[in-house]
Amino acid sequence: FQYDHEAFLGKEEARSFDQLSPEESRERLGKIVDRIDDNKDGYITTEELKSWIKRVQKRYIYENVAKVWKDYDLNKDDKIAWEEYKQATYGYYL
Repeated sequence: FQYDHEAFLGKEEARSFDQLSPEESRERLGKIVDRIDDNKDGYITTEELKSWIKRVQKRYIYENVAKVWKDYDLNKDDKIAWEEYKQATYGYYL
C-alpha cells in the first residue's frame, strides 16, 4: 500500500496525504487525476497512468540527488570525486 501511494504521488506528497481527512484526500486526488488525464477525455488510460508514475519517480530521483549532493561534494566544487564519495559513504568504516 505505502509503495503504491508513493509511486502514484511521490514520497513527499504521499506523506502530506497521510495527514489529510478522507474528504480532503479525495478532493486533492481528484485534482491529481485531472492532471494525469493528458487528453482531457475524463478517463485515465494505462499509458497516462504509466506516464504519470514515471514523471513522479523522475521528480523524486532529481529531488533526492539534489538533497544528498551536498553531503557527497565535501569540497563544494560541484563535482564528486571518488575520494569524496568513499568518505561520505564509508567514512565511518574507514
